[in-house]
Order: sequence, then C-alpha cells, then structure tokens
Amino acid sequence: MTDVRVTYDRTVNAAYVYLTEPQAHVKSARTYPCDPVDVDGMINLDFDEQGRLIGIEVLAASSKLPKYLLDSAERLDTDGA
Repeated sequence: MTDVRVTYDRTVNAAYVYLTEPQAHVKSARTYPCDPVDVDGMINLDFDEQGRLIGIEVLAASSKLPKYLLDSAERLDTDGA
C-alpha cells in the first residue's frame, strides 16, 4: 500500500489528504467544492493543470474521517496533542 500524506489542524478541525508524491510541489489549478448538502459538510477537491486529482480538503474532519487517520496525521496546530 502506498503511503498518503495527511495533515490535520485540530484547532480548525480541518484535514488535507495529499494525493501527490511526498516531495512533489504540485499547485492546485482548480478547486471543486462538493455539494455541502450531499456530503453533509464541506469537502473540496483540488486538481492540477492536467485535471488530475491532487488533494482533498476536509472541513469538520473529525466527523468525516476515521479517528485512526486523524491520530496518525501530521499535526499543523501548535498543541500537537
């Protein structure tokens, strides 16, 4: 299984799932916001210039992503706990 980088900021309860190589610095060319009613929250899909999905931003992450994933995510908030 391929490792996927996930960052999480508990302060704002937001996570980002990177779907690019860890060393790659790919910029988002387009963001597609998923319908918040359909997904019961706010999830944004980021695409590169070739239309490839490069990342997923998840707001209200603690209610949308598994706890084990958030527990193992790279922490962006200052408390780190």
